[in-house]
Amino acid sequence: MRRTLYWIGENAILLALAIMFVSPIIFVFLTSLMSSDQTLTAALWPQPFEWSNYTTVFTEAPLVRWFTNSAIYAILATVFMLVSSVPAAYVLAKIKFRLSNVVFTAIIIAMLLPPQVTAIPIYVMWSDLGLTGSLWPLILPNLLGDAFSIFLLRQFFLTIPSEYADAARIDGNGEFGVLTRIMVPMAKPGIAATGIFMFFHSWNDYFGPLLYTSENQDAWPVAYGLASFRGIHGTDWGLTMAMTMLVTVPVVLIFFFAQRVFVEGITLTGVKG
Repeated sequence: MRRTLYWIGENAILLALAIMFVSPIIFVFLTSLMSSDQTLTAALWPQPFEWSNYTTVFTEAPLVRWFTNSAIYAILATVFMLVSSVPAAYVLAKIKFRLSNVVFTAIIIAMLLPPQVTAIPIYVMWSDLGLTGSLWPLILPNLLGDAFSIFLLRQFFLTIPSEYADAARIDGNGEFGVLTRIMVPMAKPGIAATGIFMFFHSWNDYFGPLLYTSENQDAWPVAYGLASFRGIHGTDWGLTMAMTMLVTVPVVLIFFFAQRVFVEGITLTGVKG
C-alpha cells in the first residue's frame, strides 16, 4: 500500500511539473493560430484556426535569409569551437606542464567574465578590421577556443583513464595521435554535449547580433530578426507567435534526436575534478 501511494505521489508531481513546463509552449502554439482580433483577449482556443499565419510570416519578413544566417552562424561557431577547444581541453586534462594550473585558472576567470565588460574594445577592434555589419566577429573568435567549452571538455577528458593514452604512446603514437585516435572517440558524448551547447547558444544569441549586425539587415540571424519583427508587428501577436514557433523547431528537433548522447555527456562530465 505504501509503495502504491509513493508511486502515485511521485507520478503526480512529475505530471504537475510536465504540465507546468509544457503550458507556455501550448499557449504560444494556440496563440500562433489566432487572428489579430483574438490575441491578448480572454479567448484560449482559436476560433477559427488561422493556419495561414505560418505562411504569412514568410511574406512579412525575410525569414529564409534569417534562418540561413543563423545556420551559418551556429554551424561555423560550433565547428570552430570544437576544433580549437578539444585540443586545449585535452592538454589541460592529460598533459602536465608547469603552468597548467595557472592556465586553467585563467580559463575559469574568462568563463566568469561577463561579455559586456569587453564589448567596447572588441567592437572597436572588429570595426578597425572592417568586419562590423557581418556575423564574422561572432564566428571567428571561436577559433581561439571557448572558456566554458574548454572547461566542460576538460572535465570529461578527466573521466577517461590515462592508461589508454599511455598504451597509445607506447605503441608509437604522438600526442596528436593519442587525441584523434583514442581520446576523441572515447569522448564523443562530451564533445556532442559541448557542441549542442554552442549550437544552442549561437542560434539563440541576441546580444552579439545586436552589437555587430544591427546596421545590416541582410546579416540578421533569426533571434535578432524575431525581436525586430515583434517590434514592427507588435499588434499582431498571431504572426509573432507563429514565427516564434518556427524559430524553436530546429532547436527542439536537434535536442530530440541528440538527447541520449547529450544526457550521457552531461551525466559523465564532472565526475572528476
